[in-house]
Amino acid sequence: MKKFYMIDEKFTCEHCGKEVSPLGYTARDHCPYCLYSKHVDINPGDRQNPCKGLLKPIDIEKFKDTYKIIYKCEKCQKQHKNIIATDDDMNRIIQISSSK
Repeated sequence: MKKFYMIDEKFTCEHCGKEVSPLGYTARDHCPYCLYSKHVDINPGDRQNPCKGLLKPIDIEKFKDTYKIIYKCEKCQKQHKNIIATDDDMNRIIQISSSK
């Protein structure tokens, strides 16, 4: 069973440079503007992954009544998934999902 550490903090996106505010209802795990994330966790929120590469959004998949962003780490190539956030750029989500 995965452990979840609740960390919802502001950060500067290392991909697009925009300031990202805390999400407020769960842990913020990616930039709502460019949708990039960072490969920092082994278990959600633990910040124990030594990789620290950027996670590039490469696809979108349906998940229950929402969607998940599929990422590929630009450093170690591992794939990872995160649920979209309510303030994510829907145009960017559509662009990623239709660029297959």
